[in-house]
Amino acid sequence: MAFVAMLGCSVALVAGFFGALHPAFDSFAHFRVHLAVLMALCALPLLATSFRLQAATALLFAGAAFATTSSALPRLWQVQAAYVAKPGDQPVYRLLQMNLRFNNPTPKKVLSLIGRTNPDVITLDEVSEMWTTELGYITSAYPYRILCPYPNGVFGVALLSRRPFAAGTQPRCDWRGAMAMATVDFGGTDVDVAALHLTWPWPRNQSRQIGGLSEEFASLGETSIMACDCNAVPWSAAIRRVAGLGKLTVAPSPGPTWLYMKLPDFLRFAGLPIDQVFSKGAVLIHSVSRLENNGSDHLPVMVEFSLRREEKKPADEDETATAFVTQNRKTRS
Repeated sequence: MAFVAMLGCSVALVAGFFGALHPAFDSFAHFRVHLAVLMALCALPLLATSFRLQAATALLFAGAAFATTSSALPRLWQVQAAYVAKPGDQPVYRLLQMNLRFNNPTPKKVLSLIGRTNPDVITLDEVSEMWTTELGYITSAYPYRILCPYPNGVFGVALLSRRPFAAGTQPRCDWRGAMAMATVDFGGTDVDVAALHLTWPWPRNQSRQIGGLSEEFASLGETSIMACDCNAVPWSAAIRRVAGLGKLTVAPSPGPTWLYMKLPDFLRFAGLPIDQVFSKGAVLIHSVSRLENNGSDHLPVMVEFSLRREEKKPADEDETATAFVTQNRKTRS
């Protein structure tokens, strides 16, 4: 029985590495950590049997598969190499990403968290009718906003900002209400900010939904940041596809953000890291961290980032020098 269980886990584990071929395979990738651990547990007692060679091979494979997920696992120590160091002479901005949970029984905890952390922009998922009312209480603090309703009235998204939207731009939703986009003015620098909520993987329609949003991903400006309840882990083919369509980089995950609501929070380590942050251009990510539970089955995620200063290109400097010389000659004449 242990051998059969080990073999079953290995087949599922291998399938997860071929997610680009079909979304059904990618569904196995989301549980790569769990499958690797289960396969190792099944293999250990087999080391004392005639299946010892197969068990040793399975342990090596489980370890290798587990290693591919290490960047998204909880850490006992802080890893600075994955992020850009905070600048000493530039402002640092904060983005708060939250799946609110459409029927959250403690909405005031969410509003309290927003008030205490005071982020510059907020990206929200599962914005139901209840949340439309609750978010109205913080309109004065976050006057720049767009709420995108979803057809079922449950899975809407929203984007709130303390900072103004860029002059001459309008916030927008995709046609189905799964993505909210706005160009935000961060101290004179325009940044495209997006909130995204993807549906569940195969056999649900996540793959088709990603394809349907390809134009929205491609429309994001050269400098952008997008936060998402992606219902997909960072090593999945789905996340690679989203990043490729938008020419985005996936930020290192802070660890499991989702846990089945009926499980106790101390089992969070067994949850899934499915809330992702993407960026490109002048956006420099300094940290991505999980905050305390506020009544949702997802933990809030706080992102700290700054914007790279634009440097003059050599060609621009040459043009400036040429113009200066020409002006001096005219003055002398």
